[in-house]
Amino acid sequence: MVKVLRTKPELCTECYKCEEICSTNFTKSINKELSAIKIGARSQDTGLVSIVACDQCGNCIEVCPVQAIYRAKNGTVLIRKSECVGCYSCVGFCPAGAMQKHLSMDEPYKCIACGKCAKECPARALYIEEI
Repeated sequence: MVKVLRTKPELCTECYKCEEICSTNFTKSINKELSAIKIGARSQDTGLVSIVACDQCGNCIEVCPVQAIYRAKNGTVLIRKSECVGCYSCVGFCPAGAMQKHLSMDEPYKCIACGKCAKECPARALYIEEI
């Protein structure tokens, strides 16, 4: 079984609580630029908010030239920071656009489906699913 963060964009109120929770847990600072989940613009066509988070597909594993990205025993795709060379190939390759980079960090980062954002989402626009 793999834990995956799923979204219900139709419920999102754009409070950005998920980005705050994610960045706080990941970097110990409130900085939405360092969040592994991204809330984007509301589509004029559908009226839905864009919510970008890793779906644990694992496509990035094959792209990593040093095999720093792997699937853990629990199914979550993780990055071995000590082995990452910072080439960011995975960032450009990610089909969901969920692999992130920031100038203050030497390696990419992504959602690991910890579920903390889902627990704190007041609109229940996020949830963890085991597949």
